[in-house]
Amino acid sequence: MTLIQMTATELKAAIEQGQTSCVEITRAYLDEIGRVDARVNAYLWKGGQSALDAAQAVDERRTRGQDVGLLAGLPVAIKDLLCTRGLRTTCASRMLAEFVPPYDATVVQRIAQADGVLLGKTNLDEFAMGGSTENSAFGVTRNPWDLDRVAGGSSGGAAACVAASTAPLSIGTDTGGSIRQPAAFCGVSGLKPTYGRVSRYGLVAFASSLDQIGPLGWSVADLALLLEAIAGHDAADATSADVPVPAYTRTVNESLKGLKLGVPREHFDDGLDPAVAKLVQAAIDVYRQQGAEIREISLPHSRYAIAAYYIIAPSEASSNLARYDGAHYGYRTDEVKMMEEWESERKALEKAGDDAGLNALDSPLVRMYRRSRAEGFGAEVKRRIMLGTYALSAGYYDAYYLKALKVRRLIRDDYDRAFQEVDFIVGPVTPSPAFAVGAMIDDPLSLYLQDLFTVSANLAGIASLAIPCGLTEQGLPVGLQLQAPPFQEERLLRAGHMYQVETDWHRQRPQLP
Repeated sequence: MTLIQMTATELKAAIEQGQTSCVEITRAYLDEIGRVDARVNAYLWKGGQSALDAAQAVDERRTRGQDVGLLAGLPVAIKDLLCTRGLRTTCASRMLAEFVPPYDATVVQRIAQADGVLLGKTNLDEFAMGGSTENSAFGVTRNPWDLDRVAGGSSGGAAACVAASTAPLSIGTDTGGSIRQPAAFCGVSGLKPTYGRVSRYGLVAFASSLDQIGPLGWSVADLALLLEAIAGHDAADATSADVPVPAYTRTVNESLKGLKLGVPREHFDDGLDPAVAKLVQAAIDVYRQQGAEIREISLPHSRYAIAAYYIIAPSEASSNLARYDGAHYGYRTDEVKMMEEWESERKALEKAGDDAGLNALDSPLVRMYRRSRAEGFGAEVKRRIMLGTYALSAGYYDAYYLKALKVRRLIRDDYDRAFQEVDFIVGPVTPSPAFAVGAMIDDPLSLYLQDLFTVSANLAGIASLAIPCGLTEQGLPVGLQLQAPPFQEERLLRAGHMYQVETDWHRQRPQLP
């Protein structure tokens, strides 16, 4: 087994036992990035020499007998939605193509403090709006299992870089399934922590009440390692929860006795691909063989989750993205050309004596705002801004946004009742395996329905884990989802690890030519 085929926890053990070094590991991943990433397109920025220098510094401290952090010099890829001081943070958008933040996100700081090595920044759907990473201004990220298929989204680059063996660990964000869906499509493990478990300071916001940062890796043990490094209260984030952070790495290997798993009947209806259903049921049987009690449950309001989500999330996006106006920072239209056109229009209207036209002519400032936003944002971002602005507008707020908030409360109530009966809720991550590039790009509703089983966890603010549970006859990965009560990540990770002890799907690797 080569270095890049090992899990992060195996690499850490190898470092600590003196079998390899941080520099050797980092160089191996950089070499693999150079070999395959032109075809996968998982990275928007690659660390190169800066990553090697950081790895060398950790090696030197270890040689001197000094303590090193929890991540022990392991390379980590960061979704290009988190601010990195002195490095471009583009959000995969033309709007922020040249934006260089003056500070690091808290998660980036904590990874550095734990001696993680910044390997690169990964591709995503523009401003995290999408489920296929086809909406990036910098090209599509492709699935390492089949380069003609999508990697999922919005954290497609974060999942694909692990699946392609170009990073052992990565950081993604999850607003409606954006860690779990690409993890399932790419055959890796991914965790959406409870809302408030991980600081959002320095995360470029999409939907502030839904966004959460989380880890991706090959194994649940890898997720435990990275989560322990990044979790915890942060005074810079008012939504950060002041709750203790368990030692996930110490307990992840402990099994759970008397486990009760709830299977929602709503997740196994006609919309579920039979191949996915078969593999998920086989995974549930693994838990049954381990002594778990399997109960059928109901989440009756889950049928309204997509509708509620696609009102709440775009409404928050409309507010958050209003700051990108071309005036303060980010993309600005060609003002010289714009002013020439404006002056030409004004003169033509004056010559024609068209007073009404002159009164209706927008000012240069308003035109600059409009053009900057029209040229800087992609089609999907514009669609969601318009949806959100409409839902929040006078006369429609009560009919749409307020009603969606009430449905959100009902969805959380469903979970609260279910967790009184069972420890975790288990089911599929996605209705189908990864689809072909371009298959849904002109059908946004079908793409939105890929979030059918994931958005409820974000609306309810609970923890949710995606782990690989098999391959279809076409060789495409399928994911199993485990959902837990708020701040129960420690037990959730143990439950996921129990499955991976009995199976080896997390050890399957795609063969890139």
